[in-house]
Amino acid sequence: MAILDSKVPKGPIKDKWTNYKNKIDLVNPANKRNIDVIVVGTGLAGGSAAATLAEQGYNVKAYCYQDSPRRAHSIAAQGGINASKNYMGDGDSDYRLFYDTVKGGDYRSREANVYRLAEVSGNIIDQCVAQGVPFARDYGGLLDNRSFGGVLVSRTFYAKGQTGQQLLLGAYSAMNRQIARGKIEMFNRHEMLDVVKVDGKARGIITRNLITGDIERHSAHAVVIATGGYGNVYFLSTNAMGSNVTAAWKIHKKGAYFANPCFTQIHPTCIPRSGDYQSKLTLMSESLRNDGRIWVPAKIEDAKAIQEGKLRPTAIAEEDRDYYLERRYPAFGNLVPRDVASRAAKERCDAGYGVNATGEAVYLDFADAFMRYGKEQAKIHGISNPSKEEIIKLGQGIIEEKYGNLFQMYEKIIAENPYETPMMIYPATHYTMGGVWVDYNLMTTVPGLYCLGEANFSDHGANRLGASALMQGLADGYFVLPYTIGDYLSDDIRTGKISTDSKEFDEVEKEVTDRINFFMNNKGTKSVDHFHKRLGKVMWDKVGMARNAPHLKEAMAEIKAIREEFWKDVKVPGDANEMNLELEKAGRVADFLELGELFAKDALDRNESCGGHYRDESVVKEGEQKGEALRNDEDFAYVSAWEYKGEPADAVLHKEELEFKDIELKQRSYK
Repeated sequence: MAILDSKVPKGPIKDKWTNYKNKIDLVNPANKRNIDVIVVGTGLAGGSAAATLAEQGYNVKAYCYQDSPRRAHSIAAQGGINASKNYMGDGDSDYRLFYDTVKGGDYRSREANVYRLAEVSGNIIDQCVAQGVPFARDYGGLLDNRSFGGVLVSRTFYAKGQTGQQLLLGAYSAMNRQIARGKIEMFNRHEMLDVVKVDGKARGIITRNLITGDIERHSAHAVVIATGGYGNVYFLSTNAMGSNVTAAWKIHKKGAYFANPCFTQIHPTCIPRSGDYQSKLTLMSESLRNDGRIWVPAKIEDAKAIQEGKLRPTAIAEEDRDYYLERRYPAFGNLVPRDVASRAAKERCDAGYGVNATGEAVYLDFADAFMRYGKEQAKIHGISNPSKEEIIKLGQGIIEEKYGNLFQMYEKIIAENPYETPMMIYPATHYTMGGVWVDYNLMTTVPGLYCLGEANFSDHGANRLGASALMQGLADGYFVLPYTIGDYLSDDIRTGKISTDSKEFDEVEKEVTDRINFFMNNKGTKSVDHFHKRLGKVMWDKVGMARNAPHLKEAMAEIKAIREEFWKDVKVPGDANEMNLELEKAGRVADFLELGELFAKDALDRNESCGGHYRDESVVKEGEQKGEALRNDEDFAYVSAWEYKGEPADAVLHKEELEFKDIELKQRSYK
């Protein structure tokens, strides 16, 4: 087991990034014209990185499997993006954002990276406003903020419930400018299937053209992976159905360590599962918890009546409702972090208080918000003695301004009007805090190979706070990588073009082609989805919101058995030399079947509860925190970075010990 070098600079935390930028090597503009950089993935992290590197003068080749960078899953982010601007005058600061993020991540993130994230967060807002991103504004025209879970201030900038879409359009416009200038060569409908190393350095990738099926070689002086998370290992998640781990897993198999795979976020506000026929789940933004109150019936007989369709939630009196988050966590109420809110919902539903036909849902109710906003609007408009109906209508108007598209989406899916009946929500897989291990420069354990955004592990520890994903993706792409990659590329100014006519490219292309030929020639009987669904069920049942040693050992064995059966009995119809969605899925699910076992192995190894990783064996037994997650800092205050050794069960653990010099290490409390 090796001790990993995070390359965190010396000095006070508030000065680390500034001093580091002042001393790293640079590439002059004339030399940048001779250097190529590959960027795989064009969401917020990859899109912003590609645009910025091209703006600096590098020659960028960008790849996405979608038909346009605008289709990246970043577009689905709803609620907002954090920044410590303190526009609301409520005491926010870089340090408070840093502290909230480390605490929210249950003290399992690298301090220096998180402080840098907080430090550049304000720059992101300035950049996006300059691009024309239509952030919400107050009556006077100033940028507005709202609150998200796990914090006591309002620091979230938002564009209704479409923040990810608007930010992505900003990055996309910046990319388009560079495409028009010829500084970005854009490869739509191309999927990276492996990375090529030459003399130990990342020097290119092998891709498949998803329209024609052609296998192509692409070279560069550095390769950047920004392909998102691996939540679809659960089959059902809020991710786009095409979201996958393939690029990250391929570089893992070529030497990049994979860190903390068991740190996965289950989002508390998603539309509940309705049956086995579903292919994905739908997110309801965490921003809804600003104004919605979460509850279940206080009486078990009321819960049973609702489950049987005999009782409507609006018929339950206020005193017969259990606002369990407000009861258990009075300081934060409905705005506790996601892992806490999700486990609390599961606990209530497991106890029999769930409210839909499956018993797996709780209510998110806006009735109080309608009254609160309605009374305020009545005063503003000079309406004296308004009726209750008038007040509710005025309040609903404000809620519609804030969350209208979310309410509309809910009604289309559930066929119930959330203005009249409380929303039903339940936790679902949403985000992955784990990912490829990177150092302070965002470089993996393979020289010249970088990893950004959700694809890496770096900033969120064991639990991501709401509205921090967009912040990290844009920080990495706009303000971190463009500095740190120059330090590495400064040694490549005399290297010249990297040739694709080499034995290294030959070997990797043959590996890719052999795998495709196997899928096309295998005489199996079962579809790719058959195996993916089975994997997802094992993951949700035994590596889901609550985990224990017996279940994790069973999961490892079951996933291995599913994987072995997959390779024997998977059937891929069609042809390799055409658009073939089943072939695409086969490669992605093959990688999920390996990742799933490593995921369970990592969860088994980490015998503590922290953030999104909850072990039944590690729980506070008594006192005010009874029933809450119990972290073990003495034995597990480290990043688990796994080295590939053939079989997932044989992966070797390397540890990056975490140091906490600027924040006191203590058990989280949101009471």
